[in-house]
Amino acid sequence: MPREIISIQTGQCGNQIGSKFWEVISDEHCILPNGQYNGDTDLQLERISVYFNEANGGRYVPRSVMVDLEPGTMDSARAGPFGELFRPDNFVFGQSGAGNNWAKGYYTEGAELVESVLDIVRKESEGCDSLQGFQMVHSLGGGTGSGLGSLLVSKIREEYPDRMMCTFSVVPSPKVSDTVVEPYNATLSVHQLVENSDLTFCIDNEALYDICLRTLKITAPNYGDLNHLVSAVMSGITTCLRFPGQLNADLRKLAVNMVPFPRLHFFTVGFAPLTARGSQAFRALTVPELTAQLFDAKNMMAACDPRHGRYLTVSTIFRGKVSTKEVEQQMYNMQSRNSSYFVEWIPNNIKTAICDIPPRGMKMSATFIGNTTSIQELFKRIHTQFSAMFKRKAFLHWYTGEGMDEMEFTEAESNMADLVSEYQQYQDAAAEEDGEDLETDETLDDIAMNAAEKKLATRSSIVAPIPSEY
Repeated sequence: MPREIISIQTGQCGNQIGSKFWEVISDEHCILPNGQYNGDTDLQLERISVYFNEANGGRYVPRSVMVDLEPGTMDSARAGPFGELFRPDNFVFGQSGAGNNWAKGYYTEGAELVESVLDIVRKESEGCDSLQGFQMVHSLGGGTGSGLGSLLVSKIREEYPDRMMCTFSVVPSPKVSDTVVEPYNATLSVHQLVENSDLTFCIDNEALYDICLRTLKITAPNYGDLNHLVSAVMSGITTCLRFPGQLNADLRKLAVNMVPFPRLHFFTVGFAPLTARGSQAFRALTVPELTAQLFDAKNMMAACDPRHGRYLTVSTIFRGKVSTKEVEQQMYNMQSRNSSYFVEWIPNNIKTAICDIPPRGMKMSATFIGNTTSIQELFKRIHTQFSAMFKRKAFLHWYTGEGMDEMEFTEAESNMADLVSEYQQYQDAAAEEDGEDLETDETLDDIAMNAAEKKLATRSSIVAPIPSEY
């Protein structure tokens, strides 16, 4: 029996990416913009209920909740090509906007709206036979996606503690900055995601720009091009949930295989084949070629270089008529050739899933999900920017004015610092051999204990007051 997923899109970025995602999967399942099915194979309908509800007259309606604190994004989603696909009751919006302020999204404006969102989520979950979990699409840099997004994730976690919570989070990138207070919003959001999410797929605009420029040779990429890349990855990650295949994975299987320690659930993602339009005709797709592109550092959709860290776990999802034996062989070769980039204390740490149905217009494709310790680069960068502003208490009055306390900033900062040091410790840890360590004197148990003790210590520490001359 198919397991259902409820999708929640929060904020401008979340709704734009989410709308694109629904366009792509409606197309893959042959659902027309009016909700009618016009496909030719039973496979498209076999698991359609994972993301769609069936309404009267054979119409399929996305199980999607769209949330924003201002009406503009909703209007453009309604006016889009698949606007009439969505259920009108599932649009929830305020009038004031969050003004790039996490505190407005979490404490004031967002808190007024959160009950009506949860009502719709309850209604959707009651209509499910066997709810698998929730997916949240949001950005961490603005106000609504980060503030109200975090609030929804924690409320849903409270109400459905045994269901999966998976987030597609657009993280602020070093070169493409939309707002000055991004480091505050992102740090406060990561603080919540560490505790309340099961899987977080990190995507950032700078990495997407680089892929468009370098690989796809698009000279002036717009948000439409970036959203197209994100929707390709989201479609790939959810393939195994939506179609039957040779080796099937679901959200829980993915989480069990990908998350070795509960706090380390932040992944980088990638997609292949990505080819410039002009050179598409000159390329034959093979499993080795897809694998090479998947593991290429230039193909990662988050601005961190996997060569600077080590992979804890990796999952690859292949689509199309591919040989399971060939895929397994390629994964084995990849791991044995690049063994220094994989931690040796998790043997065979590449998981594969294979689905027979390729994306529209392609023979085969592959999606990559990696849990690499180099993702700490991303958090370090945000942490550095956060500290620079918080040291001088810059922009803080916007947050304290909405009822926040400075202690919350300190706590969020120390939680992110903990996360970075945990990634670093597991990167440096080596496997034990005959009771001896190869590289380090600390065993993994010690590391876990140290991290837990450090976390308790930092939780109770209070930031020192800033000297009066500032």
